Amino acid sequence: MSSRYSEAETEQFYDEEDAIYRSFWDAEGSLHWGYFDGTSDDDFLGACVRLDEVMGAKGRIDASSHVLDLGCGNGVAARWLAATYGCRVTGIDLSSVRVNNAMDMMAKEPDDLRRLVRFEHGSATAMPFGDGEFTHVWSQATIYHVPDKETALQESRRVLAKGGLLVLDDLLKPNPDVSAESRQYVYDRLLFDTPFSFTGYQDYLKSIGFDILEAEDLSAYLRRSYVMLGEKAARYASGELEEKLTALNFAYGKMVEAIDRNELGWGLYIAQAS
Repeated sequence: MSSRYSEAETEQFYDEEDAIYRSFWDAEGSLHWGYFDGTSDDDFLGACVRLDEVMGAKGRIDASSHVLDLGCGNGVAARWLAATYGCRVTGIDLSSVRVNNAMDMMAKEPDDLRRLVRFEHGSATAMPFGDGEFTHVWSQATIYHVPDKETALQESRRVLAKGGLLVLDDLLKPNPDVSAESRQYVYDRLLFDTPFSFTGYQDYLKSIGFDILEAEDLSAYLRRSYVMLGEKAARYASGELEEKLTALNFAYGKMVEAIDRNELGWGLYIAQAS
């Protein structure tokens, strides 16, 4: 399934919106959702770090790993992976603004960390990397943005060494038919659509050469994330950004309603290249 939205539209969206999201979501530019397991339930950014920790542990990343951060954004996760595990990390993102942000922030890090991390501007559907180049592909809140998701996942399999691990979370569409409200405030607003339900995602990964090691439905955590993000957007809604953040607060409420109607979901997958 190819989305009717193009990669150029997606790139423009995130080039233009990055500063807005950083104003209330996370100033460093880590723009994913939280994993609420009782350790940081009242701390949104703490829950986001917890997601990193859970994915790192489930992905068995260590100092010998070479990780491709697919959809690296502003490079926060790439820097965290290298600093936490001592592994090499290559980040790739469609947004030139975010790749430039990532490189600028990386330049401020110590030499030993800078040697481990590099960033590339490019598409998930035509990655400039060799077959089997990586031990891990790590991807947070990215694949749903790619118009041609199947090719992006096939490319992820291609660049993984045999036995390598795909560690990803992504938005899901639990039911193929969604309401007009969900179409407007979720899918159209974020310029995406997806053919994948929670189990459908697993079926597709199996079909292109992955064995599913773990799969976890995180839809309840997505709901909690958007409740908290709506509160954050409302809290920061002032000055030049008041209108946009007020609109985001409203849209996030609609996303919560979409989750409650089972028209939007979130899944975490650990898959091994067979």
